[in-house]
Amino acid sequence: MPFPDFNPVLVHIGPIAIRWYALAYVAGILLGWRYAVALVKNARLWALRGPPASVEQIDDLILWVTIGVIVGGRLGHVIFYTPELFWTDPLEIFKTWHGGMSFHGGALGVLIALVVFAWRNKLDMLRLGDVAAAVTPIGLFFGRIANFINGELWGRPTTVPWGMVFPGAGPLPRHPSQLYEASLEGIALFLILRWATHGRKLLPREGFVTGLFLACYGLFRISLENVREPDTWMPHFPLGLTMGMLLSIPMVLAGTGLMLHARRPQALAPPAPSEEGLVAEPSAGAAAIEAPVDPAQALAAGAAEGPASPDEPERPA
Repeated sequence: MPFPDFNPVLVHIGPIAIRWYALAYVAGILLGWRYAVALVKNARLWALRGPPASVEQIDDLILWVTIGVIVGGRLGHVIFYTPELFWTDPLEIFKTWHGGMSFHGGALGVLIALVVFAWRNKLDMLRLGDVAAAVTPIGLFFGRIANFINGELWGRPTTVPWGMVFPGAGPLPRHPSQLYEASLEGIALFLILRWATHGRKLLPREGFVTGLFLACYGLFRISLENVREPDTWMPHFPLGLTMGMLLSIPMVLAGTGLMLHARRPQALAPPAPSEEGLVAEPSAGAAAIEAPVDPAQALAAGAAEGPASPDEPERPA
């Protein structure tokens, strides 16, 4: 099957080229932002303490996340895959339009952005991370579709009927691994996290959604590395491992640890006291209960009030 003849540039506006790759980032960030706002505005998902941030804070966070994605993604690609650019052509590091973005580097960049933003705004880092994790598959989906349009990151040679002959990849049909990744890392992972946030309502267990994202992404990426063509300039790792596998194994371990941590009873986010000093019940629909009253004060108040009605006789003590 021949590869579709895509032009990586959508349109030229004077000297400026609007590329599909850039539009994919814009679409992922904007849709992810709106989905994050919808999450924090849905009170039913935050039964105990309410959302970890206000809508205004999510609006501010989007800039931090965008910087983390771009800077972390580019530096991650250079550090993990092309470190020689630091001494052979350092200016190439800044030419993001030439491609070369690493998900693992972008994830680290977003992590740093979340830590700093949570610290500056006195927010719970794990709960804020749960929101970010729930929206990340949106960006992953659009990013992998852009990889396909660019005809990059193709798969290994195959004989399956849907194998494609990619330009620059030789005459053999190859797995369209970009579409596999868009399906698993984007659509399937989004549905899994949607089940966790809306079906099981696990957001009150701080860190669980983040752990689920890390573990599932790591497993998906490790499995897909078996059909994705490794970069030719990368060294040969033992046991058939690839750089993508090596970077994803810690994600699976960290995600599993976070989920186990979140399953502990004490990891359930405690109810926050209201302004009137009332404490919310652990269930979403329960009414607030008052703080304990001193028995001596209650007896004194009853004695001062006397009988409830003049027609009702006093009962003997």
